[in-house]
Amino acid sequence: MLHSKLILIKLLHTAIWAVMTAAIFHILYAGISGNISTLTFVAIGLITLEVITLFINKMVCPLTPIARRYSDSDSANFDIFLPEWLARYNKAIFGTLLAVGTALVVWRLVGNW
Repeated sequence: MLHSKLILIKLLHTAIWAVMTAAIFHILYAGISGNISTLTFVAIGLITLEVITLFINKMVCPLTPIARRYSDSDSANFDIFLPEWLARYNKAIFGTLLAVGTALVVWRLVGNW
């Protein structure tokens, strides 16, 4: 049975993941469509804060060590409500989408100057 604090951490982690994933998809959409708006720059700002946070924490979400206190599981999704495969490859999948989206946004912006 999951500890109630672990459930709360997993819920928070999943909610943050959902917001960041939405931001990445918005950046990708903006880059593909050319529909770059204030929301695009808000999404870039959110992702920038997340990347800085991950770098400061040696590429580990700050919630992971907190969740570790309540679980000894070695699965990649012990601290988030995602399928194991998605939790395991999360950074590779969404990092790639972010890189493509950001490159397209920059290309659109530079192309319009």
